[in-house]
Amino acid sequence: MASTSLSSPGQAEAASRAGARVPVTLFTALLWLQGLYFLVTGAWPLVSIESFQAVTGPKTDHLVTGRESDHWLVMTVAALILAVAVTLLFAAWRRRTSWEVAVLAVAASVALAGIDVVYVTRGTIAPIYLVDAAAEGILLLAWALALVGKARAERASPSRPIT
Repeated sequence: MASTSLSSPGQAEAASRAGARVPVTLFTALLWLQGLYFLVTGAWPLVSIESFQAVTGPKTDHLVTGRESDHWLVMTVAALILAVAVTLLFAAWRRRTSWEVAVLAVAASVALAGIDVVYVTRGTIAPIYLVDAAAEGILLLAWALALVGKARAERASPSRPIT
């Protein structure tokens, strides 16, 4: 399993400033991958609600006003997905592999996959959302591997946790 030899939070930054190569771990790669995936999927409805609905099906959250620009629920979810994306990408850029950022990544994927599966099953949203559920499932499997590797590395060196 990929792990880093840098033991304290400041070591990665110091090594980077000194010109040393900081290894990219599975954890960091997943932060980049999930962050970019969330960036694209979160920005999409904000940039073009029309193309988003063409793929995912019509939404009803604008029916109160009747204005197509009033998709308040879609926009709220998109903004929250973007907030998670920015957090994951910032952690990836800084090569911060904390348990807290992993919890955010895993919890977001579990929540989105759960919503996808439940509401496709109920017939509330289009089956295309199962593609997202599959992507979230792949991310969750990869996170399981990365976190097992991180836990093993920390157990092997308990006085020097990898952050």
